[in-house]
Amino acid sequence: MFLAILIVAFICLLLLEVPIAFAVGVATLLAAISLGEINVFENVASDMLNGVSSFSLLAIPFFILAGDLMGSGGLAKRLIHFATAIVGRVPGGLSLINTLTCMLFGSISGSAAAAVSSIGNTLIPEMTSKGYNKDFNVAVTVAGSITGLLIPPSNVMIVYAVVASGVSVSSLFLAGIIPGLLLGLVLMGVCLIVCRKRGYGQTIQGEIPKFLPSLIGALPSLLLVLFVLGGIFSGWFTPTEASAVAVVWSLILSCVIYRELPIKELPVLIARSARTTGVVLFLVATSSAMSQLLTSEQVPQMVSAALLGISENPILILLIINVVLLLVGTFMDITPAILIFTPIFLPVAIGLGLDPIHFGILLIANLSIGLCTPPVGTCLFVGCSVGKARIAEVSRQMLPFYGAMIVVLMSITYIPWLSTWLPNLLK
Repeated sequence: MFLAILIVAFICLLLLEVPIAFAVGVATLLAAISLGEINVFENVASDMLNGVSSFSLLAIPFFILAGDLMGSGGLAKRLIHFATAIVGRVPGGLSLINTLTCMLFGSISGSAAAAVSSIGNTLIPEMTSKGYNKDFNVAVTVAGSITGLLIPPSNVMIVYAVVASGVSVSSLFLAGIIPGLLLGLVLMGVCLIVCRKRGYGQTIQGEIPKFLPSLIGALPSLLLVLFVLGGIFSGWFTPTEASAVAVVWSLILSCVIYRELPIKELPVLIARSARTTGVVLFLVATSSAMSQLLTSEQVPQMVSAALLGISENPILILLIINVVLLLVGTFMDITPAILIFTPIFLPVAIGLGLDPIHFGILLIANLSIGLCTPPVGTCLFVGCSVGKARIAEVSRQMLPFYGAMIVVLMSITYIPWLSTWLPNLLK
């Protein structure tokens, strides 16, 4: 009964367009009341507090602030020049520049939505002016943006590490590099095929910046990844401390080196980052309370028994998990989905012999696809807003990219070494 109340209340609140953090919290509270618990309000509040009482979660507000600083400080323009120098001479080069820049920006900022907004504002109109279909341009930007969730540093990896206690953030960062690069390369392959088929974007000789000057211009931005990851893997500082280093370097880069972010705009930018942080952490708190309720009522064990009752074949079980998560991703944002479904499916994955790090990358890759799909895909909505396009038309252009994402997801699922090779190599 409590599970039925939880699900029905949650769906009804979503249909009423209640913000998802409040929907999760209210549904959890109603389900807990139905169980007749004593001091139910205090217990739910305590679970929420415990959910955000983690040192690792301090990295999230710092990375959010670093991403906002980068987005406002001239980073996108220099990364676009650098990407143009690398792939601009290839037919359909602007689509490749778009994807490659989204990969670079996403990996530095750790935010898919920020990549769509920052890169899309420049490249979507540029591609349209060169004869590319506007809806296709939005689709390229939206698809490329999610690579930054797999290439470290990534906020959602930190969230997963907190929920899957015992999983190292550093190992997750390493594990995401190969899958993230693979996804980016496959998406670029789709761009090449579509552009060649439709005749988009002939070579743009004469407009290509030279490689060395563009590299020098982008190098201070690219150094952020080196500072963050190099510091973590060398043991100089923890991922949380690395996030603070990212803020300091982003501030220097935006206000001193590039000088494109006036000091007087910092209070507004910091306030915006604080609002985003408040939303994310409140979502973490309510989702943690729901996860604790599900765990206390042994829902993960029931799900595990049900799945193993269908089949003991790990290939089939992983396929079912992937299908469920793909469906979840179409109506739930990635952060609450990780918080709610990790305690449910991680025990199943471990029972099948999967490394928790491998499952984490699988989970993030799967739920990232939901950011690009209707009805509530965040990156899809941001892309359509930036490109002034209709969701239905962009979704149609996304179809070949969806296919590519599924192929990469299946590769990550059934080829474990894609995720585990680097962490094992550097242990």
